[in-house]
Amino acid sequence: MVEANRQQTRLVTMDLEGLLAEDHQARAVWAFVSRLDLSEFHQQIRSREGRAGRPAIDPQILLGLWILATLDGVGAAREIERLCHYHLAYQWMCGGVQVNHHTLSDFRNLSTDVLSGLLTQTVAALLSKGLVELNRVAQDGMKVRASAGGSSFRRRARLKEFQRLAQEQIEILTKEIEDNAGVASKREQSARKRAAESRERRVEQALEELAKAENLTGSKNRKRDQKKEKRSSVSDPEARVMKMADGGFRPAYNVHLSTTTGSNVIVAVEVNNEGTDQTTMVQLAEQLEQRYESKPQQWLADAGCTSIKNIEKMDERGCKVYAPVRVSKRASGKPPRRKDSQSVHEWRERMESEEAKTIYKLRGQTSEWVNAQLRNRGLVGLLVRGAKKALAVVLVHAITHNMQRAWAL
Repeated sequence: MVEANRQQTRLVTMDLEGLLAEDHQARAVWAFVSRLDLSEFHQQIRSREGRAGRPAIDPQILLGLWILATLDGVGAAREIERLCHYHLAYQWMCGGVQVNHHTLSDFRNLSTDVLSGLLTQTVAALLSKGLVELNRVAQDGMKVRASAGGSSFRRRARLKEFQRLAQEQIEILTKEIEDNAGVASKREQSARKRAAESRERRVEQALEELAKAENLTGSKNRKRDQKKEKRSSVSDPEARVMKMADGGFRPAYNVHLSTTTGSNVIVAVEVNNEGTDQTTMVQLAEQLEQRYESKPQQWLADAGCTSIKNIEKMDERGCKVYAPVRVSKRASGKPPRRKDSQSVHEWRERMESEEAKTIYKLRGQTSEWVNAQLRNRGLVGLLVRGAKKALAVVLVHAITHNMQRAWAL
């Protein structure tokens, strides 16, 4: 009888290239990443030949790992590091390079501008081949759960108390480090001091965000808002409590996507902490012009994205808005209101036509489908804190989505 012997030392020969199937998606991801221009990532590398410092990991490996993980619905850097130790596809992507979660996290979270440029690259490549047109664009927003609990939101008085306690703790720890000569103890005290300083910075940022919320002007419900004291999160100061799709209220960020109809390619991304979708339509249109030097002729959006100001500004840009007209209880019917401009009047009349209703149906099968795809890949809750890091996460999802659309097209 042959019995298991787990104490026997073995030298295992592994052929990564031979073990991974020829049609595995990891190979397609590597081929996609290898075609991208990653020169901006290389410019950020400070360890050069002839200088001190450990050789940097090839950005192509790190980007490929993040895209492969996004396809598998993995969004945590620690989980990717674990997969690199035992999962064949991730081992093949690494190619014998040891990757830790700190490197993966910093690569994504500190490269928002570069990732934004990669999104432009993916769309520009499809535009050059005639696979994507920017004449008609659909917009939609979705709330993504922030990495903060509801109990982390505090009022100004409580935040001031937290700030005072953090400052006192820093002073005590600083004195202990100076008085204690023990190396191990000093190292521990220094770590505690850094943690206290980090808490103090988060509290200060929470106070700054609270001041921004309190100084907002032009709100229709300003008198009602003044009666309710504002709060800010200590965990993620930039997060805001928003109404979610299920009707509940939780800390979240508002993710806005612009998608081309027909090809379903994401062409613009915006992340903010505003509960309404009305402020991003013009911003996304300007972003499209900056990225691709092109202005869409038709803009499809839901009723929550429209406002009279948006309709007028989009008309000035030569773009027709297709969005439902919110019917007022006081409105008598079809005649234009006294405050309506010519562009708003034309929008109201346009949306009554059968042609506009047919065009608007494309928004659901475009934006809603893309949102569902991103949700299925794990864009339900964020594991990072701050709007800039949240934008980096969404950009990786958008690049991954466009890669799959390029395969299909």
